[in-house]
Amino acid sequence: MKSINYNKYRAVQSFNGRIRFLVFHYTAGNFASSISALTGANVSAHYLVPDITDPSYQQSGHTTQEVFGLVDETQRAWHAGVSQWGNRNNLNDTSIGVEIVNLATFDDGVFNFPPYHSEQICAVEELALNILARYPDIGPTQVLGHSDIAIGRKSDPGPMFPWHALYLKGVGAWYDDMVRDEFFQQYQTSGIPPRAELLKLFKKYGYDTSKASDDVGYRNLVRAFQLHFRPENYNGEMDARTAANLAALVSRYFP
Repeated sequence: MKSINYNKYRAVQSFNGRIRFLVFHYTAGNFASSISALTGANVSAHYLVPDITDPSYQQSGHTTQEVFGLVDETQRAWHAGVSQWGNRNNLNDTSIGVEIVNLATFDDGVFNFPPYHSEQICAVEELALNILARYPDIGPTQVLGHSDIAIGRKSDPGPMFPWHALYLKGVGAWYDDMVRDEFFQQYQTSGIPPRAELLKLFKKYGYDTSKASDDVGYRNLVRAFQLHFRPENYNGEMDARTAANLAALVSRYFP
């Protein structure tokens, strides 16, 4: 079961050194529709992680948790679209994309993010650790969600994705709680830093701040960050807790 939608990298490049990012997505569809989309003409990913409770997965004859390889890692998959992290854009060129079956929806301006199945997350963890072991150039801050690299355009893998639990297993980045608490107390006392200072922190960490010059763009940026690092509140409003999470992350990974 392979996707037909990929391009070969240029042979003059070194493949292993070219992979710098691991990007997680949700499919917003069941297993059957996800397979159809990811092996069609417009989108693809290197891996698909089904949900074992999905009726369409069971009807296809599967009874255990599996991971489907759809595009060879040596090939370019079309999963990130218009994207940026740090000084790199078009992240399809430098990333491995993992799609996770989840029936997230957006109706009348309201998002619904169902939880991920525990066995599904175990499979994601095992896959991610395997990938990270083979591609040492993927640092903790380069394990990302689609929402991190396509601000305002994407929300996946959503606030139910267990970023912190995966971090504890060695996948991705997270802040130090004690440092975060210090920043939080400081901001509660003296107020959060000005927007210009916070934008410098966002940019230093890797987020694209080019569209955050107005209130709508800034709100989208804050929401993207919250979806990853403050999933209990992703309303796009900057507050002391969100600012403290951001400052603690930058302090840890970009001192």
